[in-house]
Amino acid sequence: MTAIIDPVTGLKMYELSHPWGYNAPTFPGYEDVKLERITYHAKHGVMTQKFTATMHVSTHVNAPIHLIPGAKGVGSIAMDRFFGSGVVLNLPKKKWEVITVADLEKATPAIEEDDIVIINTGWHHRYADSQEYFGHAPGLSKEAAQWLVAKKVKLVGLDTATIDHPLATSLGPHRNGPQIRELPGHYKEVTGRDAKKDFPEWNVAHKTLLAAGIPTIENVGGDVDSVNGKRTTFHAYPWLWKDGDACVIRLMAMFDSKGDYRLESGERVVS
Repeated sequence: MTAIIDPVTGLKMYELSHPWGYNAPTFPGYEDVKLERITYHAKHGVMTQKFTATMHVSTHVNAPIHLIPGAKGVGSIAMDRFFGSGVVLNLPKKKWEVITVADLEKATPAIEEDDIVIINTGWHHRYADSQEYFGHAPGLSKEAAQWLVAKKVKLVGLDTATIDHPLATSLGPHRNGPQIRELPGHYKEVTGRDAKKDFPEWNVAHKTLLAAGIPTIENVGGDVDSVNGKRTTFHAYPWLWKDGDACVIRLMAMFDSKGDYRLESGERVVS
């Protein structure tokens, strides 16, 4: 899809989200999205829907409280965390590969302090209700997460179902798992290695970022390929849900091609 261009400001806007709703791919072990129409146009003259779901479906942001007891929920995080300048890093990865410190150090544009960092591994092309998408994905190493914390970035997103490597999560042989029963054996069969030895810590990259107060975005998608290797402005706001562990978001990248767009000062009085 091409960019949406605002006819007044000239701002270019790119969708970086997957659709949310009925039959959206659901993390193994979580309940599916349930939607119900509780009033109908034909009967009531108005349509109203009710849904039941976790917030870990489609493109969503995780708050520190998701993995850190007593930490902030999505609605308690400062608004400037979810808007601002950052980078889209083109880091193609294959089955079970790891995003390393070396990957981040050599990536362009260079990551700067206070950046929003979106990592495009290419895995969003596999987005589906499949063991491949959830269980065979790449993931961020502990050391890479520590590097991002030291760099003082403010938000980190991946185009995978988890920030961590899937074998470091409950999808594999860890706490609450394996949610994909065949995964540890398949890993052993393909690599000849033991998943628990290769990935001994549970959700360690995710916990490292959240413990530092850095929210994380999972299931980045949409037109992220169109903004590969770009420095851009991001919009990633969640609901004002004070204690929320996560929240579905509309992730967007924005460009000001002419460089002359300015926000209203708020000083002008309209009569």
